Amino acid sequence: MTHLSRRSPLLALVAVAAIIFSACGGAASSPPASTAPSTAPSVEPTAAPAEVYPAEGEVTCGSGGEPGEFNGAEYKGNLKKLEAPDAKTVVFTLCNPDVAFLQKIAFSVFGVNDSDWIETHAADGTIKNALNGTGPYKLDEWRRGDSLIYSQFDGYWGEPPLVPNAVLKWSAESGARLQALQSEQVHGFTLVGPGDFNTVADDSNLILATPPEGQNLNTLYVGMNHKFSPWDKLEVRQAIGLAINKQRIVDNFYPVGSQVADYFAPCALEFGCEGDPWGDPDIEAAKALLATAGYPNGFDTTISYRNVFRGYLPQPPVVAADLKEQLAAIGINATIDEQESGTFIGHANAGELEGLFLLGWGADYPEVTNFLDYHFGAGATSAFGDPYPEIVAPLSEGNSTTDPAARTAAYTEANNKIRELVPMVPVAHGAYANAYLAGVEGAQVSAISTEVMWGMAPPDGDQIVFMQNAEPIGLYCADETDGESLRACEQAMEGLYGYEVGGTDVVPTLATSCEPNDDGTVWTCALREGVTFHDGSTFEAHDVILSYAVQWDAAHELHKGNTGAFEYWPGLWGGFLNPPPPAS
Repeated sequence: MTHLSRRSPLLALVAVAAIIFSACGGAASSPPASTAPSTAPSVEPTAAPAEVYPAEGEVTCGSGGEPGEFNGAEYKGNLKKLEAPDAKTVVFTLCNPDVAFLQKIAFSVFGVNDSDWIETHAADGTIKNALNGTGPYKLDEWRRGDSLIYSQFDGYWGEPPLVPNAVLKWSAESGARLQALQSEQVHGFTLVGPGDFNTVADDSNLILATPPEGQNLNTLYVGMNHKFSPWDKLEVRQAIGLAINKQRIVDNFYPVGSQVADYFAPCALEFGCEGDPWGDPDIEAAKALLATAGYPNGFDTTISYRNVFRGYLPQPPVVAADLKEQLAAIGINATIDEQESGTFIGHANAGELEGLFLLGWGADYPEVTNFLDYHFGAGATSAFGDPYPEIVAPLSEGNSTTDPAARTAAYTEANNKIRELVPMVPVAHGAYANAYLAGVEGAQVSAISTEVMWGMAPPDGDQIVFMQNAEPIGLYCADETDGESLRACEQAMEGLYGYEVGGTDVVPTLATSCEPNDDGTVWTCALREGVTFHDGSTFEAHDVILSYAVQWDAAHELHKGNTGAFEYWPGLWGGFLNPPPPAS
């Protein structure tokens, strides 16, 4: 596995950023294939007036576990204000310190779009079909059902890609991906099938790329939404937790090196596994709990899933079938419900799955907040119903302090409450690997799914072809949560910070630095000079402000994407400005 810096001149800044950080506290119909915007002449930046968002009114931050307020509405978020004092400076003011601030802004969901691009393409609904970034590759075409075609952006501010052309393809079947590699139709692919690890490792023409031992930064879980019966009964949820034999699932359906999930977050993440682990299965105790809840003979339900190979769930249909069989032992009769990928994700994020569901999480950034805050924090996904206050409180404490003892105490309490209240049952942390042709330069396997083709080169030729496990759902990644869409965006989009190629260290990209004040509540980002978007527009502070504001403010006229849910924003920043009313 190769670890490259995104740009070698930035290595000194990486060290500075690390010091600063440690010191701080359902799917839309498919439109026709679309092409990238044509390149226009670059325009010299002009002086811009100071800009503040929100322009009117002031956010009142919450305290003591109580929410704040804005514009007469409850506000649960941690972002207080966005400012651009000039065209090359952006200031983030937070309600409380955020230990993962740099890691969050490096995440591909927060890639910066040109403001004019947003105003045009969010308004007419086409923003999800094309990319207009600042990265080393530009998107030329989305060939629906087949591939994304990229080429070198000649106006790129940094080092050019290793080869001028790239193709991102996909196949849901791991065997088909391997066959495409063996026949040299592709140069590499994600997620080697559980039974193919040895096949790849034993072939001298191929490379098996694996993450460091123990770095399975993903989790499969069985979800339950407590706004629906019978999941509104604690005893029912606890019974599900006791009925599932996790070791059986890992042994039978996962590759060697996978682990049973004793906690929701992988133990490779600091503070991820504080508190008591989940216990062993106990069928008789599970039956007794169902009887106490009023279901002595069990009940009927569904098990929903999407048939997409992920590191956390390499064989969805057979795992669903095994779960059905296990639940039958306590009297639960489950019907298998396979849904189209985008539809399933949309239903989960909107809190519309009424039965059990198989879903999982792969790290977006390597910090415990990414796993716990998104799923159980104040602005958590609706998949499990409204967040549990008993879990929200310690998570808020853990995210806003850098004191190790305080974080240990907070995450001990949070993990114990997750185990007690059972919003879901963590099952497995899956081992995974990518495969490449021997001789590929820059072969990567990313713990956070950020393999970038501009950091790869084939043994010969001027085009790299890479294959992932599913087609992107959409290309406006602010409003997507599937890793296949996010990887597609990574090839062309950039944020203020990014991630080291093949690694997990943050590096400055569109910012040259983001520095906190003494208490970590104000971050001032100096923007890079000489950056243009793929359509020739000049990168300025207003682009950053609008890119963040349309996600943050649910009442913004441009708060539009694929579904309009913008799930990552409340999950990572605590809540929307002008939040929509709760779903009935």
